[in-house]
Amino acid sequence: MIYFIIFVARLLKNKKLKIKIQDIARLQTGLFAKPLANGEVVYLQSKHFDDQGNLLAILHPDLLLEDISEKHMLCAGDVLFAAKGTKNFATVFENHNEPSVASTSFFVIRPTDKKLLPQYLAWVLNSPTTQILLKGQAIGTSIPSISKQVLENLEIAIPSIDTQKAILQITKLRNKEKSLKQKIETLREKQIQQQIFNAIK
Repeated sequence: MIYFIIFVARLLKNKKLKIKIQDIARLQTGLFAKPLANGEVVYLQSKHFDDQGNLLAILHPDLLLEDISEKHMLCAGDVLFAAKGTKNFATVFENHNEPSVASTSFFVIRPTDKKLLPQYLAWVLNSPTTQILLKGQAIGTSIPSISKQVLENLEIAIPSIDTQKAILQITKLRNKEKSLKQKIETLREKQIQQQIFNAIK
């Protein structure tokens, strides 16, 4: 695995493989709306996600379908990028999600090139190197914001589909490993604390 990681690192640095996001995807801003108590469409906001783009809570439809134009409805494979504030992350809208629209906190990136996996694009945008690059070009002080132009002109490396899938699989396994280590550490801490408590008791 270590050799594959080295191979991928070299691959992503290869300038010949790099291409601007605007050449492989369409970008549009999210919709400004006021959520209601009940509705048919979910209004996705950055507060619904953690820093890695994982949902934090169960979502409820809170916009009326009749108030939303077709162009704002999210499609499976759309990549949402949170461009406002200090929490910048990318996440992929999946088939199993309820009908939804993105708020103005997001740019909606819709890949137009079949050689690009949405999940891989999200991985690139979430990578530490890309995050540092984008945050360095953010404007504003109280609420930093990454502009559409900066995102469109971001150059990313696009390896083969098989390599993209391998990168995603390795990332999934690595995240699972970190999660298991955290659980083990938590259980170990509880065990130690219980032993101390029993000794004192």
